[in-house]
Amino acid sequence: MQLAMIGLGRMGGNMVERLMRKGHQTVVWDRTPDVVSKYQKMGATPAKDLADLVGKLKTPRVVWIMVPAGAPVDDTIEKLLPSLTKGDIIIDGGNSNFHDTMQRAESLAKKGIEFIDSGTSGGIWGLENGYCLMVGGSEGAVKQCEPIFLALAPENGYAHVGPSGAGHYVKMVHNGIEYALLQGYAEGYEILNNSKDFPKLDLHQIAEVWQHGSVVRSWLNELAVSAFSRDPSLSDLKGYVADSGEGRWTVQEAIDTDTPAPVITLSLIMRFRSRQPDTFAGKVIAALRNEFGGHAVKKS
Repeated sequence: MQLAMIGLGRMGGNMVERLMRKGHQTVVWDRTPDVVSKYQKMGATPAKDLADLVGKLKTPRVVWIMVPAGAPVDDTIEKLLPSLTKGDIIIDGGNSNFHDTMQRAESLAKKGIEFIDSGTSGGIWGLENGYCLMVGGSEGAVKQCEPIFLALAPENGYAHVGPSGAGHYVKMVHNGIEYALLQGYAEGYEILNNSKDFPKLDLHQIAEVWQHGSVVRSWLNELAVSAFSRDPSLSDLKGYVADSGEGRWTVQEAIDTDTPAPVITLSLIMRFRSRQPDTFAGKVIAALRNEFGGHAVKKS
């Protein structure tokens, strides 16, 4: 099957390579020409701009967008529209807000263009292991693009979860769960690392043994084994943790639906804390404890 890929970053580029391995024809564009050349050498057809990209596709066209959420998605769609025709399909495989996805689908439907949202999980390992795909869109459009999804996903790793917006909604909650899982592992390993009774615990050894029969074994913990094997103290890393936005959206959805989600919410808050070398709130608590109880304080 033929399709275009816009955005050849860590995910998009590997997806192109996996698709070509499975026999699909790809037309590619990225704002970095050297990246386009890399995939051209692998067999992809390069495009000099988005109009050229659309022009190299047979109708009905399928264009997959792998760009950051928000304005970049809207800008890309706006530039594609003059060249697209009724029956063409746009797939957004990034981490877009599902509200935005629903609005885009409604707007594009008026022009006769299908809009599919594919929540995509797998990271840099997806090239070899496949990508878990949570897909939203009309039955007809998704069925038409199914060979693409089956090529990208491992066995049983693709599902059509509902209409446009549902794919990004499911991926949003997926990432909220990911926040909580990461925080749980982080806190456990920090307790082990800070032990006063057992100050020389081997975190790599512990992570490895947990991968064999333990109820907390997982792919995430397997990655902890890998990380601790290279640097048991993680001394080369700063404890700064960014967030892509999906954790925030999951918490907002919990609020909007009156759903208690304390673990996911606190895992998001802890990411904010990771970006502060010191906090004014902490200073206030220290000052108040000193005021009412004469508790010792540390001077900066």
